[in-house]
Amino acid sequence: MKQWEDLPIFKKAVEIEKLVEHIVESVEKTDFEFKSKYGSEMIKHNLEYLKQNAMTIPAKIAGASSEDMLYDIRMENAAIIRKAARELITDVRSIQMHGFKDVEYLDLLREEVESFRILFAEWVKTFDCWNYIIDRWGLFNPPGINYDDVDPDDDIPFNLDDFEED
Repeated sequence: MKQWEDLPIFKKAVEIEKLVEHIVESVEKTDFEFKSKYGSEMIKHNLEYLKQNAMTIPAKIAGASSEDMLYDIRMENAAIIRKAARELITDVRSIQMHGFKDVEYLDLLREEVESFRILFAEWVKTFDCWNYIIDRWGLFNPPGINYDDVDPDDDIPFNLDDFEED
């Protein structure tokens, strides 16, 4: 078993993914009365987004869980996870606005995302911010490191001849 599969955040993400599968099945069985001709298409898109966001979360957790992974890569994955989790709430809000009546499922998903948020915040605190290369885009540098700082590794002389065999 992979080490990330044992993480509480990963287990919670899988629970959310399964809950979303059940919600999608339930919504697909619902007979909606749409006020516009676009309602059916909007529900289909919402369900696709819901599934896509639910699948993104565990995949990105697995991708960001290596302790030797660079800080900016881990933070980039974390940002994608946060976005997907927040969009789950937006997706269910839209489904509810279209008349889905079994709101207890949607409320349960909201509660699960909230408990996921706490696990997420604790997980991100474990990232080693000093295992980094400078993010020249300036988004995910450790505190005190700027995108235009001089990279200390640039001072290390490199001679290709040192690596060639005689």
